[in-house]
Amino acid sequence: MCTRSFILLLSVLFQVCTVSGQTISGYSVKWNTQSENSAESMPCGGGDIGLNVWVENGDILFYMSRSGTFDENNTLLKPGRVRLKLTPNPFGNEFSQELNPEEGCVYIKGSDGNITSKVHIWVDVFNPVINVDISNNQGLKIEACYENWRYQDRLLRKDESNQNSYKWAAPKDLVTKKDEVRFEGNKVLFYHQNQGKTVFDVAVAQQGLNEVKSLINNPLHNLVFGGYMEAKGFKASGISEGVYVNTDFRAWRLESEKLLKNCSIRIKLHTAQTPDIAAWKSGLEKPVVSDRKENKKWWADFWNRSFIHIASDNDGKAKEIARNYQLFRYMLGCNAYGDYPTKFNGGLFTYDPQYTDTLYRFTPDFRKWGGGTHTAQNQRLVYFPMLRSGDFDMMRSQFDFYNRLLPAAELRSKVYWGHEGACFTEQIENFGLPNPSEYGWKRPDDYDKGMEYNAWLEYQWDTALEFCYMILEHEQYTGGDIKEYLPLIESTLRFFNEHYQYLARQRGRKVFDEQDKLVLYPGSACETYKMAYNASSTIAALKVVTRDLLKSGSFGADSIKREYFTAFLSRIPEIKTRHTGGHETIAPAWLWERVNNTETPQLYPVFPWGIYGVGKENLEIARNTWRYDPDVQKFRSHVGWKQDAIWAARLGLVAESKDLVVKKLRSAGTRFPVFWGPGFDWTPDHNWGGSGMIALQEMLLQTDREKIYLLPAWPKEWDVHFKLHAPYNTTVECKVEKGTIRLLKVIPEERSGDIIVNL
Repeated sequence: MCTRSFILLLSVLFQVCTVSGQTISGYSVKWNTQSENSAESMPCGGGDIGLNVWVENGDILFYMSRSGTFDENNTLLKPGRVRLKLTPNPFGNEFSQELNPEEGCVYIKGSDGNITSKVHIWVDVFNPVINVDISNNQGLKIEACYENWRYQDRLLRKDESNQNSYKWAAPKDLVTKKDEVRFEGNKVLFYHQNQGKTVFDVAVAQQGLNEVKSLINNPLHNLVFGGYMEAKGFKASGISEGVYVNTDFRAWRLESEKLLKNCSIRIKLHTAQTPDIAAWKSGLEKPVVSDRKENKKWWADFWNRSFIHIASDNDGKAKEIARNYQLFRYMLGCNAYGDYPTKFNGGLFTYDPQYTDTLYRFTPDFRKWGGGTHTAQNQRLVYFPMLRSGDFDMMRSQFDFYNRLLPAAELRSKVYWGHEGACFTEQIENFGLPNPSEYGWKRPDDYDKGMEYNAWLEYQWDTALEFCYMILEHEQYTGGDIKEYLPLIESTLRFFNEHYQYLARQRGRKVFDEQDKLVLYPGSACETYKMAYNASSTIAALKVVTRDLLKSGSFGADSIKREYFTAFLSRIPEIKTRHTGGHETIAPAWLWERVNNTETPQLYPVFPWGIYGVGKENLEIARNTWRYDPDVQKFRSHVGWKQDAIWAARLGLVAESKDLVVKKLRSAGTRFPVFWGPGFDWTPDHNWGGSGMIALQEMLLQTDREKIYLLPAWPKEWDVHFKLHAPYNTTVECKVEKGTIRLLKVIPEERSGDIIVNL
């Protein structure tokens, strides 16, 4: 381990080095053959819009997705599909389709005989506009078809309601209601308008909250989303019908009035809550000019924030995982400014479901685990890597999601139990209540109304604390003002203090144990160790979030609040250890009744909570837990949301980290290499990608307040050049070749003294 003075010398010496090597342009994905179907599509997006783009039988197609397009049943509906036809078809002899992540766009090129064409597809980061720019060497006939499978009400079949909030318990004859689609002059207008009763109304009544219904935000009421497609020099030319995969659709066709060498097709999207379609259309029709130069600059700045470039080793695995890290980060960047967080179960890039699972021969709107339902344990893995990558602006969607739901979470505590604090459940709807099917339709009449009648989710309230922690870390990293989120953090903590005293009073006269500590029972160590007594994951979360809240620069000098949370911190019980095969290990809880899932909460004190790990005296206890705990070993995997690669990195286990991160970030079996999944969820599996990002980052850089651990789990045989972020507005850029640091640049320079090298 190097001394800090030596690191200061390294910083000075190597900041003057010239570094050449891999750039983001080297991670483009290029195909020289057309696709068989939508599963062989390529992601393209920006702002809060995602496209799945592919070329099939000479036609250019793309699905459109946008953040927040929830129907009456809370399915995240796609606005539709676009099909482009060029005649004569230029994609005969030569063809290429390329994702250019550097510019955030897709290029499609082709030639046939003396015809050549280039199609440029890109999404405006700053405005909800999809641009398709076509350039031909001679005049061609061009058709643009808007295709919609919701041209009539569609009865939801068995298992199809997994896409919405009813899940496996849909009412009889539930339908996805039809869209409105029509020509307006030479434009195609399309929209979905939520009308009448929605699943929000059903959930509120089911959960006994009708009396406070007006106090709960209803994001589905009068929601309208859609847009129009237009192109200068095009005219409406008819409606046709067809079938794609196994779903019938109707197509509204625009065609060029004459043969064109150049043209631009534009699809503008709009979402608003209003009962007035005329008012909605006025918002849609506001003039927008897409500035390509401004968009290119946004993507350039995005890639300059951070990067990880790994030189190819003997078998090419290192370069592959570096490429896939960048490509997945690109997909996250496509929903940088969504009103809703990026969904763990496909984000903006799902496609026809039978290509993910042949059992689900449903419409392109389908995904498992719902549209408006957010599984907190999975969502957090999508957002934690944004701290190290410096994508702080992208985290706001997730923070605001919980902030909007705060009133509903506090109402739950007040109505059901008569105490303060915000009760956020693990499976949470976009209006703040538990998923109604997991809340339970067939509940005993005397069962606690505030509880989910569900073996996996009962007493599982921890995960909201991880988003509180991210907010506090955001402040540490950026120095930004988080005052708007302090009520969220305070109320989430207050719930545990108030509720576990409330539960203790139901059992007996005393509310604290003999050590004057809270008794966190009944609890849940993730979804795995159920009816837990003092779960280690809960204890770690409460300790770290309360500690950091008290240290927060935004907390201020409110003496009453400070006394309250100081007292609360002193009453949080300690994490228990146990002996496993003669080794001291972290216990998942003090006691528990049963094991219900395959998560590993005994390692949550390592990640995300950082109580155990590299540079800490208790490191060996955590390593023993990794090595000897039989459940930890049994549950170990790289698939889906599994976090073993992260824990291996946090424990400084180089060989294990390398093995698991290679498995985690190697190319998927799909044509586009980072459409991982389905894992435990869906394809593309965004919590698979997010957990892989975190693991790779942690192998390179870990932090503990001021301390920065450099290369704590990095294999010496991998050459790397990276730039990552650390607390206190710090960036660390480092280049390693043949096990030797060739560049170390720390900004600000005075933070160089906080670097500890572990290579």
